[in-house]
Amino acid sequence: MIAGYGIPIRQVLAEDVAIYQDPCLKVITEEPLPGRVIETGFLGTVTDDGSMDLYDGKFRLMKPDGSFEDFAPADYGDYIEEKVLPWTYLKFPYAKSWGEGFSIDIDAPKGIYRTNTLARLNVCDQIATPLAQKELEEFREAFGKPCQLTLLYNWARLIELLYNAEHMVELLNDPDITSKEIRVPVEPRAARAVGSTEAPRGTLIHEYETDDDGIVTDVNLIVGTTHNNGPINMSVNQAAKALIKDGNYDEEILNTVEMSIRAYDPCLSCATHSLDGTIAVKVEIVGPDGEEVATYIN
Repeated sequence: MIAGYGIPIRQVLAEDVAIYQDPCLKVITEEPLPGRVIETGFLGTVTDDGSMDLYDGKFRLMKPDGSFEDFAPADYGDYIEEKVLPWTYLKFPYAKSWGEGFSIDIDAPKGIYRTNTLARLNVCDQIATPLAQKELEEFREAFGKPCQLTLLYNWARLIELLYNAEHMVELLNDPDITSKEIRVPVEPRAARAVGSTEAPRGTLIHEYETDDDGIVTDVNLIVGTTHNNGPINMSVNQAAKALIKDGNYDEEILNTVEMSIRAYDPCLSCATHSLDGTIAVKVEIVGPDGEEVATYIN
């Protein structure tokens, strides 16, 4: 309930989704926004019956054509590889199980998939709560499955928030949550473990290995923004090429390019393990001769 008003949160969110639809649809379909569509696959978590799951379940890796494969999070290394490029601190995860290699060429991407809210809506068969399921059906009727419109990440967030509000009521009655058993005894041993969850910015994977004394010897993390590193670069590339024509540009470039970045709600500090979080957006205008013409930094 919203404090002081006695209004269920899920009711307010359902109304917010409805209010957002018309202006969002106008911007998405009518405005000539750059970076609007890139063709990628998607990764998310689903239950055994294919319902969207944010906490526990199996991974579903979907190709751009909608075909998919399901696998256990512990087996992620058999399906996902991480590419290292010399010009960035972020790695580039890609779907090695597709057998096509890696490329962030916007005209011919290879192995590229996305995570976060739009991905979760794309990979699931349904949503297990009634209000969010109704919105999902309308969303798919309008945009298909899988939907490739980048700015619809924001619409997808509202549908997911509605699901969270509905599911919250169910969790409050979950005996595992209300139980007094809050800690499981652990004996140190050599082992490997993989944990995963659907964080707000995308699928979060933690892998740890320990020695006989339980001391961590190896760690690998793939966070939501890391998964989206390739798609973000593709969206920025597409936006820049759409905006700069015949050598004409202005300072509005930065704000417009940022629209394609912010749709992913990135956390560059998380993805690079940077502590200060003060990474600026920088746009460099380069002429046909390779010379830098201008630079904009926010």
